[in-house]
Amino acid sequence: MANPISRFAFSARNIFSGIPEDLLAISARIAIATVFWNSAQTKISGGSFLDQSWNVFNLNQSTFMLFEYEYSLPLIPANIAAYMATFGEFFLSLAIIAGIATRLSATGLLAMTVVIQIFVYPDAWPTHILWATGLLYLIKYGPGHLSVDRLLFRKSWA
Repeated sequence: MANPISRFAFSARNIFSGIPEDLLAISARIAIATVFWNSAQTKISGGSFLDQSWNVFNLNQSTFMLFEYEYSLPLIPANIAAYMATFGEFFLSLAIIAGIATRLSATGLLAMTVVIQIFVYPDAWPTHILWATGLLYLIKYGPGHLSVDRLLFRKSWA
């Protein structure tokens, strides 16, 4: 007969293996999209609807200042980087929430996370690795059944 620790570990494994993958997928989608969506919201002015800013072409002056003085990415002018980052955070977050082109959207946000980690906040790796984990999950396993991808493609790879 197995010892009590082995029995407990086996029981726990059986219980936790019953967690539905769709619950993990929707949790990952909501968690990661919220991080980037909230960041985009801090960069946008005006166009409020449902208490959210939707005028993605109207960036705050402070956004341009951040990209010029604090973020200062190499090779990309600050004003272009500000728009690129805001558009990415805004549109890729919406796509991930809806489950549209989820793997591609997650790849875009993962690339943004890598850029932030390397060039902007290299000491913030504990936060960035959490973001990367959720994004890598979505890239590998997809959005789950509760997604537009699944409705469009109806294949297990969606």
